[in-house]
Amino acid sequence: MSQNRLVTNVHVVYAHPSAHSFTREVRDAFLGGLADTGHTWTVSDLYAMAFRPELTLDEYEREGGRDATAPVGDDVAAEHAKLDAAEVWAFVYPVWWADCPALLKGWFDRVWTVGYAYKPARLRPARKALMLCTAGYTVAELESSGCYQAMRTTMLTDRIGERARSSEFVVLGGTTVRDSDDQESWAALRATHLRRAADLAR
Repeated sequence: MSQNRLVTNVHVVYAHPSAHSFTREVRDAFLGGLADTGHTWTVSDLYAMAFRPELTLDEYEREGGRDATAPVGDDVAAEHAKLDAAEVWAFVYPVWWADCPALLKGWFDRVWTVGYAYKPARLRPARKALMLCTAGYTVAELESSGCYQAMRTTMLTDRIGERARSSEFVVLGGTTVRDSDDQESWAALRATHLRRAADLAR
């Protein structure tokens, strides 16, 4: 967000069930970076909110029928309002089975509604969308398996697309402790990841 020094309002969509996870530490480091730079923010903590990820039959028929005149749920409207008020969106989550948690996938299913996010879209494009995720595998391992590019394409090309003027996909990898790991090196890697999360907010 260093492309300009104006105060920016950032909306953070966060998806992890544990308050003691490394992903939570990454989120807090990112928020700390926003605070240090004087930016403002809102957070949708999807697990804490008990956000409902599955489409109801009415929601499915609204989307399948491309009926932009049908009402959306209050929780979806609240997410729309947070997105509309922000210049930058940040999504913070762990990589599970080469994708985001199902709860975040359900957020896209329900919040990217017809008439808001597409056909026609009244959503004002964000200045930037950031995907900031943690992964047990290293980035090199994810690249070797093809998962990295697949995840990047899904998030930036399909889910974000033209809804943001610029987008970035960042994986903080290698965060799983393995029996053979050098504990000191592992701790240093995590500290490096937290610094990067804070720097991405500046």
